[in-house]
Amino acid sequence: MEFTEVITRRESIRKFDGRKPTEAQLAEILEAGRWAPTAFNKQPQRVWILESEEALSKMDQVHPCRYGAKLVLLVCGDATAAAGHGSNSTAATDATIAATQMLLAACNAGVDSVWAGVHEPEKTREVFGLPETMIPICFIDLGFRPEGFKGNRDHGKRNPVGAMVSRL
Repeated sequence: MEFTEVITRRESIRKFDGRKPTEAQLAEILEAGRWAPTAFNKQPQRVWILESEEALSKMDQVHPCRYGAKLVLLVCGDATAAAGHGSNSTAATDATIAATQMLLAACNAGVDSVWAGVHEPEKTREVFGLPETMIPICFIDLGFRPEGFKGNRDHGKRNPVGAMVSRL
């Protein structure tokens, strides 16, 4: 798929039919996260693949937005591997870039997805047994929309570029 088609076609799907992406599709998605640009090429993005009933149940404990997906990525930034320290750490930004690239790669691979932001990082770390230096960014639900599911009717509505951009 051409890049412009990917970025205009990709949408958040909030209903999955229970099918998981193939291993080849998952590999393509993960590869996109691996190639994401990071500050000083430190590559602090970390991804957990949640597919066992136990792992998916843990997600359900910390976030209500799985929508029936049977495969979810938990994307984090490792503060010990990132550029900068403390409030200047690039871990969250770098992991966010990786997550965005994985969402676009999912669309390119024919896989539907939705970003579910982590709103309780401490609880997420606790439930998944992550170290305190791990910054949970989002869950990416992966799968396929049910037959006949239309998706977001407002997906194509966008503000004009002028509403987003100012020149200085």
